[in-house]
Amino acid sequence: MDNTRRARKIVDQMYENDPFSQWLGVELVQVEPGRVTLKMTVRPEMMNGFGVCHGGITFSFADSALAFAANSRGRVSLLLKASMSYPTAVREGDVLYAAAEEETLNNKVGIYSITVTREDGRKVGLFQGTVYRTQKDHLISEEDE
Repeated sequence: MDNTRRARKIVDQMYENDPFSQWLGVELVQVEPGRVTLKMTVRPEMMNGFGVCHGGITFSFADSALAFAANSRGRVSLLLKASMSYPTAVREGDVLYAAAEEETLNNKVGIYSITVTREDGRKVGLFQGTVYRTQKDHLISEEDE
């Protein structure tokens, strides 16, 4: 199985077992080794008391993109550290995209940048995360290979 197909199988399997990303309404747009693009529509229950999307929702969306991108390489990878900036408010009904890019990768650590944009291309979130790469591989059934 080629690396892109294997990455997609891993991410599909992760998504099937991720009720939070499912609750967010995350859609997988593109999956490649170390790189993922997700899509999500902001719903009324995601708003805070100021009438804008709760920062935790945007953070969680970016975190899901990070998790899928980091794990798409085949090794179980867990978040060590993350930070996020919110340059533009997100409103109900906004369609968001999270594009995760692998910046550096070695045997133990990976660093990823995730840019969250609205459908019009405006940046609404800038996220950076560091993951620890365990020695455990993602298991894919033989029939999937």
